[in-house]
Amino acid sequence: MGPKVLYLLNISNPDRLSADSGWVVADVLLPALTNAGAVVTLGSPAPVRDTRVGFWPMPVPATKYRARFDGDTGALADLIRRTTPEVVVANQIEAAPQVRAAMLEARCGATLAGYCHYLPFGVEEGRPLVDPLMDDAGLGRPVMWTFLAGIAALDRVMVHSPMAAALLSAATRHAGLDLGDRLHVVPPPRDPALVVGGRVTPPTGESAVAVYNHRLYAHYGTEHFLRLATELASPALQVTVMDLFGNRRAARSALDTSPERFRDALGALPNVQVASDGGDRDAYRRVLAGAHLGIAPYRAACPWSMSVIDCQAMGLPVISPRLGWMAEHIHPELLFDSSAEAVKITDQLVTDPLFYTRHSEYARACTEVLSPALIAARYLEAVT
Repeated sequence: MGPKVLYLLNISNPDRLSADSGWVVADVLLPALTNAGAVVTLGSPAPVRDTRVGFWPMPVPATKYRARFDGDTGALADLIRRTTPEVVVANQIEAAPQVRAAMLEARCGATLAGYCHYLPFGVEEGRPLVDPLMDDAGLGRPVMWTFLAGIAALDRVMVHSPMAAALLSAATRHAGLDLGDRLHVVPPPRDPALVVGGRVTPPTGESAVAVYNHRLYAHYGTEHFLRLATELASPALQVTVMDLFGNRRAARSALDTSPERFRDALGALPNVQVASDGGDRDAYRRVLAGAHLGIAPYRAACPWSMSVIDCQAMGLPVISPRLGWMAEHIHPELLFDSSAEAVKITDQLVTDPLFYTRHSEYARACTEVLSPALIAARYLEAVT
């Protein structure tokens, strides 16, 4: 029998769970932890699909700031008393001090682990920089320091990638925090439903399809992608842009209208199609299956991209700007520093079947280490 795990998860997109990366990870990871012997209870606004995972409903934060600064310590303490966990996982790092206080109130001596789904800062010359996405009304610095206070409250700290570990280590050093041996790199698992079987057929005929399946926030570098799409899209290469959000809640869209703005701008381009999966993962898979290659986002400090992994697991080569985690993960032959280089790489993928097949096989193979069973084993090793 494995440990009893209380997994606390905020959901920012309850109306479209497929657009909430935290829920998607939980929906794959928690059943794998259960298969490995753990007894898991999810405290969250929505359950995962596997009914073996216990569920305790929690309220939906109205905004990203409430998710970080709001909470009910008493309710958390009651949940901890009910579930008697040996491991508590805080997926909202800023909430970790409150979770620690609730554990104290409940007289719970469990290990408190945190998973850094999002780093609310950048790093330049060893100094943390305020994240523009979190800086409404000057809240960027309080968010950053609340996040670092959360790191201080944790017994175990998990991040997606070596790059994320480097960014976090730089920020904690600047803040005078000692991570010691608490830091572990545990990437999210790939989704088994998005793993293609067999060889992917190279592009044939008069037109190929490239897919951009990332959120359309401005801080994802969507302005750069908009310019790239104008150069890439042609009768020979159709570009499909995923509208992952659909109609967002008013409280969320009021803070940032950029996804809707870029969705409309991209949809107006010739040879660019905006597609929605309607929150249906099967429909999402069909969109990826109908594409020949993926395009990574222009996120300079990106520590991980689940959407890149989705494409690769489906056997799609992914071209990428030489930025962030992508520069470490994507094959060097598919990295570009300019739009002209991106066009050249894409043209070779579309016209050279051997080049395409080699990179398709490489893409799928590099996700093999992300199978849910392997990641669950790494996760349990990190938290116990």
